[in-house]
Order: sequence, then C-alpha cells, then structure tokens
Amino acid sequence: MTLTVKDLEKIQERIPDHRLELVAGEVIVMSPSGYESDEVTSEFSAQLRNWVRPRKLGRITGSSAGFNLPNADTRASNVSFVQAERLRRSPRNFAELAPDLMVEVKSPMDRQLDETARED
Repeated sequence: MTLTVKDLEKIQERIPDHRLELVAGEVIVMSPSGYESDEVTSEFSAQLRNWVRPRKLGRITGSSAGFNLPNADTRASNVSFVQAERLRRSPRNFAELAPDLMVEVKSPMDRQLDETARED
C-alpha cells in the first residue's frame, strides 16, 4: 500500500516522539543519531546560520522540519537551507518545496539505501 503525506501526518500525531519520513510511499522511522554525528550536525548548522542570518539570505532548519518534495516524498534532513525569496513565511506544517541545500550527516546507525533494490 502506498501512503501519502496525509497518512504520514496521522501517524506522526500518534507517535510524536519519533522522526518519520515518507519515501516512495513508505513511512520510514528515523533512528536517533549518535553523539558525534549530532555534534557535527549542530556545528554545521551553527556555522551556516551564522553566515546566513546577518546577510538575510534565507532560513535554516534542523531535522524536525519536513519538506514535501516534488517527487511526493516527505524528507527531513539534518540541516536545510531555503533562500529568503522562496520562503517568506514559515509554514505551519511541512514546507511544500525542496530546500536549496539539504545536509545529511551519516551516523553509525544509518544504513545505505540501495536504490537499485527498490521496485518502482
């Protein structure tokens, strides 16, 4: 069964303490990252924010900000940047766009997705 963003939102309401993504119609539960990975993420986010904010270039978000992408996936990268002219106001739910920059920090708990193994 292929799930939608609405399905993801309903599931997220029932288990708010888990980070979820929608990939190719399947809900993926994201595992917590390790300490070192989160430290790298935090430092990258801080450096990016310190560059973007004084220049008013756009918005920086962390791993809880979901994006409904044009391919119907809903993803939440560790750090995201959206140019100011593309996102003037913060949306209440998932942003309906692809960020200009998405950063994923690999942690020891991450597994590599084998794109060739996925059936389309």
